[in-house]
Amino acid sequence: MKAEILALLRESEDYVSGQELCNRFGVSRSAVWKAVNQLKKEGYEIRAVQNRGYKLVRALDYGESELRSRIHTAWAGSQLYFHQVTGSTNLLAKQAGERDAPHGALFVAGEQTAGRGRRGRSWQSPPEANIYFTILLRPGFSPDQASMLTLVMAHSVAAAIHRLTGMEAGIKWPNDVLLEDRKVCGILTEMSLEREYIHYVVCGVGINVAPQVFPEEIREHVTTVEAAYGQPVSKGALLQYVIEAFEQDYDAFAAAGDLSPLLDSYNGMLVNLGRGVRILDPKGEWEGTARGINTRGELLVEDAAGRVTAVYAGEVSVRGVYGYV
Repeated sequence: MKAEILALLRESEDYVSGQELCNRFGVSRSAVWKAVNQLKKEGYEIRAVQNRGYKLVRALDYGESELRSRIHTAWAGSQLYFHQVTGSTNLLAKQAGERDAPHGALFVAGEQTAGRGRRGRSWQSPPEANIYFTILLRPGFSPDQASMLTLVMAHSVAAAIHRLTGMEAGIKWPNDVLLEDRKVCGILTEMSLEREYIHYVVCGVGINVAPQVFPEEIREHVTTVEAAYGQPVSKGALLQYVIEAFEQDYDAFAAAGDLSPLLDSYNGMLVNLGRGVRILDPKGEWEGTARGINTRGELLVEDAAGRVTAVYAGEVSVRGVYGYV
């Protein structure tokens, strides 16, 4: 009930009477008073005026109550687990996956002490500055389709940033979301198999939100949402929009069995499109021009002779010919 009261207070521009809250949730005035006091202890500033009711004066940006009051999707975030500090949300999700946690369970952290990116790289995870979350999935499709979930999530994150800020977020194939040609989000998808059956998939996301100092070796290639936007944003609202977009995108992808429902939109966000790219293949590097992705999420690259090759993300890395993008 605490999260529901918070959501109602946030939506109202005026005072909400105690009696209205009692009637809405079928509880006593004492129960409402207790829930409001719990929110105050968490840091919410709620004004109480006799004969007028309660008014939310200052809300928190993040936290369990804030997220529970925002996320009302059908299955994504069906169970929410918030940790102020944890090693890795992907690890939490995998442990829960082994314990039969449901499809859509969401693991969120205020800080990670052992965040990871692709190919075993560490992921900078300072406290309070960013969004760190992992969603647990139990898909009914085949393992070869699961690799496309990274692209689905990238599309959802870019769409959510646009919804919140109006900025055109781009995607550097396959899993980096960019603002102003600098990385603002990374995605790590991991899978547990039983023979040819997917036991579970975890899709972990880190979004740089608040301005911060990055390590020198990556500084010129990364940014944050607020640095690009030029003003503060709500982490709670951004995560809410990501989860809403992902539920819609995932359902469309699962129904089609491929990326066809998202293809035009994804290619419209693809910063590699029409640009020269260098394919870092263990068999030998080569260069070409990116022509978009296909319905399987492979990057179509045209070489100097006009031949188009479908490049699979699990086998190669892609860089811009003259830099990161």
